[in-house]
Amino acid sequence: MSLSPDIAIAQIPQGAWAVGVSGGADSVALLSLLRDRADLQLTVAHLDHETRNGQSTDDAAFVAELAMQWRLPCVVAKRSEIEPALNKQASNPSAMFRECRIELFCRVIAGRGLQGVILAHHADDQAETVLHRLLRNSPVTALGGMRFRSCVNGVTILRPLLGVRRDALRQVLTGRGLSHREDASNASDDYLRNRLRRWLADRPVVVQQLLELSQQSGSLRDWVANRAMVLDSSFRTRALCDLPILVARESAKRWLMARGSPGEELAAPVLDRLIDMCVDASTPAKWQFPGRLTVNRRRGMVEGVSGDTIAGKGT
Repeated sequence: MSLSPDIAIAQIPQGAWAVGVSGGADSVALLSLLRDRADLQLTVAHLDHETRNGQSTDDAAFVAELAMQWRLPCVVAKRSEIEPALNKQASNPSAMFRECRIELFCRVIAGRGLQGVILAHHADDQAETVLHRLLRNSPVTALGGMRFRSCVNGVTILRPLLGVRRDALRQVLTGRGLSHREDASNASDDYLRNRLRRWLADRPVVVQQLLELSQQSGSLRDWVANRAMVLDSSFRTRALCDLPILVARESAKRWLMARGSPGEELAAPVLDRLIDMCVDASTPAKWQFPGRLTVNRRRGMVEGVSGDTIAGKGT
């Protein structure tokens, strides 16, 4: 069951927020809806990706003009201004753009004392995300898709429109006589997400099924999160032995991340390696994990030590 845009916007806590506005239909509709809330203080944030032969700069000008018309503060930054400050090299252009946007949001939120950023991802985006993760053989808990509230690099992100369909947002634009910018790259077959979007456009039943899968998987994800253990820096091997596998993996992931392992590198096979060290005494007693973390098992205890131990070598 989809939400109306007004009900979705009512979920946002009052206060001062950044709003990520690309200039596209979804983000313009979001900003327009947010302006209906007198208890929200909004700051528009836009990243000029410096792509498409200057068209992205036109997008930035459109967003700045819209913010000025609506008397909203606006921060526009160029990718070339943000990218050098990133702490890590992104794996692909899309990931790099995403990292740049997050860095921009960090700066705007910190500089203006805001609570976080509000983004325009909606129900159809959620369906695309779930399908994409299915194709990548993601774990069942990842099929919950995007959350209403999340935290990335210390940035609080709200996605209030996840229960709102794309058509409902287009109706907001039409009803209010609002214009927007169309990104020509959204029609390119070079990007898998674009191909998935077009495939889903003619399959509304599949979209609904994906959204139902997202809700069910999200409930399972929350159940697992509530039952995962917080392990001490050194813990007994039996602590993970009798847990359901999904709970054991979440417990292992939290422990490894607390020791410095990057969360994005902790796929199920990596987590299962730690669980196997606890369950099976014949496995290596010393193993290196992502983030140059060496995990040792001795006399029924597991502990992690930073170092350069050769992966897979036991003692």
